[in-house]
This record gives sequence, structure tokens and C-alpha cells, in this order.
Amino acid sequence: MHRTLPAADQNRPAAPPTLGAVLPAGAARRQRARRLGGRRQRTFLQIGAPIPPLAWTGLAVLSFLLPFAAWAALAASGAVSQVFLPLPGDVVSAGRRLVTSGELAADTWASVRRIGLGFAISLAISVPLGLAMGAFRAVNALFEPVIGFLRYLPATAFVPLLLIWQGIGEEPKVTLIVLGTVFFNILMVANTVWQVPTELIKMARTLGAGNYRIFRHIIVPHTLPGVIDTARVNLAAAWNLIVVAELLAADEGLGRRISVAGKFLRVDEIFAVLAVIGVIGLCTDLGLRVLRNRIAPWSQE
Repeated sequence: MHRTLPAADQNRPAAPPTLGAVLPAGAARRQRARRLGGRRQRTFLQIGAPIPPLAWTGLAVLSFLLPFAAWAALAASGAVSQVFLPLPGDVVSAGRRLVTSGELAADTWASVRRIGLGFAISLAISVPLGLAMGAFRAVNALFEPVIGFLRYLPATAFVPLLLIWQGIGEEPKVTLIVLGTVFFNILMVANTVWQVPTELIKMARTLGAGNYRIFRHIIVPHTLPGVIDTARVNLAAAWNLIVVAELLAADEGLGRRISVAGKFLRVDEIFAVLAVIGVIGLCTDLGLRVLRNRIAPWSQE
């Protein structure tokens, strides 16, 4: 029995043919794969878009290989004398020599001890004060002007005063690291408190929470990742100061090793010590990042 379509169905345009109806099955799958691949590529290049772990690892390795290859090629080309730019093999030999003699271990421990003590004192001062400045406007009004003034004073300018006040022992070296990091730590910690959403604080007050509960349950959890990131950033400044700090009549230390090697043009030793400092700094940074992600998983990059 012949059945006629309603008028509305007769006037409706025909549905477009699907990809599988036009192309063979294999060609349709390849076409879809190319389309999805292009979509992934466009997503990969978008601002803030995540990348696969394998791609991240490859790019991280490439970031080390490119400057290393440029250094090896420039040193081997003869364009720069190897007295000033040694070959990578010479740097490895110098590092092995320092390790065998025991000098590298002693110098590394001396520098790590000084930086650890100085930066710990800096954090012990800056974290409580920075949290208080961020949480209470009266505390911020009292301390921010003078800290804003002091942070512009170069820490190295205090070297003569530290020698006069504290002598040539360990104290001026540790104090120099404290002076070079504490003021930046304070302001950066305070800034993390200022990033806490005010809506949360207002809501907590509406529910009857006092200063202690707001500080403990809102401000501290929100600022903890920022405090750890502050330590990551300013710990690098502590390593920058170690060379100057160990010029103050130090008997051992990585900064002193660089200074002595520079006097005798042992550039290969300078490169070896710089590599050690870079590895220690990178390991410390990764450790702090893991700690931040473990304590505050919502802040992972």
C-alpha cells in the first residue's frame, strides 16, 4: 500500500550525507583522525592549554640540550679560546678532580649550611609578619613603608658594615643572606594574603567566625601555596648572594671556590661549581613544588 508523506515532511530538505556514506570506511576513519589531530594541535597551541606529559618531558629535555649543544659547538669551533670557554669534557674532568680531592663536598656543605640557616631565619621573620600585614591593615600601614624603603637597598652594600659589626666569622655571611631575602619575602607573603577572596571572609563573618577562625580556616589554607612559591623564588636570590657572602674571609664554600678559581683562570672549575649550584637549586625547587602540590593539590600547575 503506497503511503504518502505529510506536506511538512515533503517540503523538508533532505539530510546531508554522512561521512561514512560518501567515503569508504577506511577513508572515513582516516578523515576523522586527521580532523581530531588538527583539533588537538590547535588546542596544544592555545594560551594556557595543557600538554601531554610526554610532550612536557620532551620539551624539558630540549631546554637543556639546546644550550648545551650551543656551548659544545662554540667551544669546539675555536671561535673562543678554551681558556675562557672550556669544552664540556674539561668541565667534567675538573668536577671529577674536585670530587676526588674532597674539596667539592666540603665547599657544598659549607654553602648549603649558610644558605639554609640564613633563609630559615628569613622565613621565620617574613612569614608571620607578611601574614599579619596582609590580614590587618593597621599592621600593613605600620610596616609597609619602611620595608618598601629597605628592600631597595642592595644587600651587598651592607658588607662593610657587617664586617665592622660582626667580624669575619659565620655571622656576617648568614646575615647578608637574611638581609638580601627577608624584605622581599615579607611583601610577597603579604601579597598572597591580599589575593584571598573577600567574599569568603565576609561570609565567614556573617556566619559568626572571629579573627582566629578566619585566619586559620580561610587565610592560611589560601596563602600556603603562595608562601611556598615565595620560598621557591627568593631561595634563588639566596644562592646569588652566596658568592658575595663567602668573599668575607671564608675558608670554604662554593662561592669561595669560584673566587679562587677565577684568580688562577681555572675556568673549568668555575663551570663545574656553577653546574653544582644549578643542580642543587633545581632539586630544591622541584622539592618545594612537590611539597606545594602535596599540601595544596588544588594549586597544581
